[in-house]
Amino acid sequence: MKKLRLLFLFFPLLLSAQEQLLDTVKVNLSNPNATLNTHLYFLQPDSYQPNKSAKTIYGLENKKAIRKAIKIKQILDGKGLFVDFTKVPINSNYVDSIGVTAVSRYIMFPDRMPEIYLEKIEGKWYYSRETITKIDAIYNSVFPWYIDNFQEIIPVFGHKKIGSIEIWQILGFIILLILNIFIYIIVKKIAFSILQRIHKSVLKNISNKDIDNELKKLAHPIALLICINIIELFIPSLQFSITFNKWIFLALNIVETVFWIYVFLKLVKVVMRMYSEFTENTHSRLDDQLVPILNNFFTGLVIVIGVFKLLNLFGVDTTTLIAGATIGGLAFALASQDTVKNLIGTIMIFLDKPFHIDDWIEAGEVVGTVERVGFRSTRVRAADTSVYQIPNSKLSEIVINNKGLRLYRRYNTNLGLRYDTPPELIEAFVNGVRKIVIEHPETRSDSYNVEFTGFGDSALLIMVNVYFKSLAWGVEQSSKHRLHIAIIKLAAELGVEFAFPSTTVTIEQFPDKSNLSPKYNTDKARLESSISKVISEFKNDKPPENIPENL
Repeated sequence: MKKLRLLFLFFPLLLSAQEQLLDTVKVNLSNPNATLNTHLYFLQPDSYQPNKSAKTIYGLENKKAIRKAIKIKQILDGKGLFVDFTKVPINSNYVDSIGVTAVSRYIMFPDRMPEIYLEKIEGKWYYSRETITKIDAIYNSVFPWYIDNFQEIIPVFGHKKIGSIEIWQILGFIILLILNIFIYIIVKKIAFSILQRIHKSVLKNISNKDIDNELKKLAHPIALLICINIIELFIPSLQFSITFNKWIFLALNIVETVFWIYVFLKLVKVVMRMYSEFTENTHSRLDDQLVPILNNFFTGLVIVIGVFKLLNLFGVDTTTLIAGATIGGLAFALASQDTVKNLIGTIMIFLDKPFHIDDWIEAGEVVGTVERVGFRSTRVRAADTSVYQIPNSKLSEIVINNKGLRLYRRYNTNLGLRYDTPPELIEAFVNGVRKIVIEHPETRSDSYNVEFTGFGDSALLIMVNVYFKSLAWGVEQSSKHRLHIAIIKLAAELGVEFAFPSTTVTIEQFPDKSNLSPKYNTDKARLESSISKVISEFKNDKPPENIPENL
């Protein structure tokens, strides 16, 4: 009994001492750290003095300021926003340099709750005027109107606790999860339908089962993201403790970030598939080569941004990492200038498009067919099937002769006739070759030259300049073959002989021997008949089939 009496005697004294101790804790608004500490400290159960907490609200009467201060704390608790005082600045002249102009303000949670922040007013730090103006609307969005009504209809049994959580909170969380399962099923179907429509509208109703499968995979995380946002919206209504909310919001943010990474990776894949289908319908194959390059670039970009977002959720200062990465990237770029040059050369090749895949090009000493354009180099296959790897930086600087862009394949050669060939035969031979060129199905009949152009060391020179219609190498060689055979037949029919490098000694009179020089028949009717015969045979001669286009 004596102990009880002593306890009742000293209990009021203890309460009085605690109140005196609280009274000694003064309101401090000198810097952001002190203002936040004042606001939250005087709203704790063991140090509850809302009058002092309300001092952090500027320009309102006491009762209104108290309500605003309490609402701000309830919003922070409901969203699981735990203030880490070790990161809050203690500098009274703190300036927020993020933005167009530097101002004296401090945003506690710039990513999740940028509307609530402090600002310096008349030398002290208060919650900003914008925060006070918006706080009621923010509170209503975090704690909807039905929360108070719902609290009133909860029976006494519902307020019993299992650990630190009441039964109605557990049941509410289970109901929220069940509702999200139904929402997930519905949203997934709607998302897939919308994605299909977008795909069909972009690709003009071209169907592709592989893309449909990718769209289905993309619809899953989109539906899950919507469900996560619904959970984030209603979790504060269940009024869990700030510690519980902190961890559940962290888990939801991590899951949401992972899903967003997955969504963008799938989106990149789908877009690249659609772009691949689009490039298949274009004449240029250089666009096809761009697909894997863009796919790798955007995939890497999504992963890097996603990793930085995850690190930010775990409290890592990504600004420092980005600054370090920028400096490191600059140093790396200086150390690998050739790689950077090649990358710039790759960009220039895709912008200028000096050639396309399968084009036959001449680039300096390299002659061959373009097979692939990569990040660093371009692969060219030569006529002997060997492969050249040309750095893109060099390829973007040198002169490129793109044979693949020719309208026609030009062929020029000289035919050498013997010096003793009569002018009549030369004229007939030239006219016959012209008719062969005109009748040739693979040569241009409106652009050619067959002329007696000069006197060589051992022959009279007949220039033959023609243009083949087909750009395929194999077709060109077959066309040459037909042209050459027709010219030889014409020469044989006319009695024209081809010269070759030689020295001829002509003896006009040799004892008991006749002249060794060939005798030419220049009868005009015979010449015309011979030309007509060769041209008729040439028309009836069918070209060979299955001619390979390339070597």
